Parts: sequence; C-alpha cells; structure tokens
Amino acid sequence: MKMTPLLRCTLLAAALLSCSTGDKAEEVRDAGPSPVDSEPITAVEPSDGTAETKDEPVAMHDATPPTEDGPTPEPGLSEPAEEAAPTIETATLGAGCFWCIEAVLEQIEGVTAVRSGYMGGHMDNPTYKQVCAEITGHAEVVQVDFDPSVISYGEVLHWFWRLHDPTTLNRQGADVGTQYRSAIYVHSPEQRATAERSLQLAQAEFTSPIVTEVTEASTFWEAEGYHQGYYLDNKTQSYCRMVIRPKLKKLGLDY
Repeated sequence: MKMTPLLRCTLLAAALLSCSTGDKAEEVRDAGPSPVDSEPITAVEPSDGTAETKDEPVAMHDATPPTEDGPTPEPGLSEPAEEAAPTIETATLGAGCFWCIEAVLEQIEGVTAVRSGYMGGHMDNPTYKQVCAEITGHAEVVQVDFDPSVISYGEVLHWFWRLHDPTTLNRQGADVGTQYRSAIYVHSPEQRATAERSLQLAQAEFTSPIVTEVTEASTFWEAEGYHQGYYLDNKTQSYCRMVIRPKLKKLGLDY
C-alpha cells in the first residue's frame, strides 16, 4: 500500500500515545499501595491481655450487678443456721416454806429460774400475811423454770422428794399450817402422769404414807420482792442458819 504523508502522521501519533499510556501504568505499579491502603493497624491491649484491633469494639465483662442485699452466694454455700433457743418448761411445787425450796432448786443444773409465790387459794393478789393467816387457802410454792434437755421433769421431782418430808400433813418441821402443805401443781397431762408415777416410786423411800397432793396448776401469784432469793440475801438470819443451811449441807449443796 502506498504510504501517503497523512497516513504516516496518523500512525506515528498512535504509536506515541500507546507508549505514553504504558509508561504511566508502570509508574503506578512501581509506586506501591496508596497511603490509605498501607496505614498500619495498631493493636490495643485489653486488660485481659488479648490483643484487639482498634477497629473492633472492646468486649465488656459479663458481670452480674450486685443486688441490694449484697453479693449472690456461690452455689452450694448457705448461711449457717441459727441455733434454736432451748425449750423451757415449768414446774410448780409446794414443800413447806418457800425459802427452803428455792435455796435448794436454784442450785440444780438445768434449772434456769426459781420464783417464790402462792398457788391453790381462792383470793386474788394474796399477801404474805394473809397466806400465813390461812385466810386465802394458798400454799407457799416455788415456780421452777428448767431446760428439759438438761434435767427432766422427773428429775426435778426427785429433788422435790429429797428436800422435804412428804408424809406430814400441812407441816414441815416447826412450820405448821395449810400454807406449808406438800403439793405438786401440774401444767399438763404429761406432768400429771409423771408426778403420779414418781409419787408411787418415792413411797418406797418412806415408812409413812405420802400425803402430797397432785392437782392442776392455777394462777401463780408471785410473792413480795423480799422473798425472792431470800437465803442468798439473808444467810446470817436465824431461820436460814438453823433450818436452811443444815438442809443444804445434808443434800450436798452449797451453803
């Protein structure tokens, strides 16, 4: 084909354009990645030592918020159970002057309280003078609180038989009158059954018949304050020295 001047110029321009495009493409390849693509990713050290990228959200600890009552106890653990308060029972006994009965029974292990008073009469709020005048019908008694896990009702009665003479009617030694009668005032059918059985067993220890009455408990009237703990407060008083102290000594108790 015959090359005309116009055709030669056209081909030369095309060749130059091709060379220029190839050189620019090569420059782009040699320049490497763009600054945006090559920016390094910095690792963030969380508190547990595991590397996290700053582009990823940091995981929060899955902690259960504390309750108002304090932290939740671990499974299998529980608070120690509170010890139950001991069950206290009551016995009411007449065995002569209540100063003597109180001085004995307050020393017995398992007895938690002893109160002197009056029971078995027909007047409310009797006084000591009225009882001693035998116008109220009351007996001098002690009301005994005891812990049955330490001492049983039957064991309390064992001491009752030992501390007085249950064979003398309305009398204990020189103390004479209905207020000094021997009596067991029961607070339940179980106490009655125990008292009646105890009386039968005690009879073998005495030659004369036991005259102790076993009857239902009625209102207990606590005696005047000066009767409470009388022996401990009046050891040098003549009655305490002549009557109560020998009794305590005979029973092997403190006097």
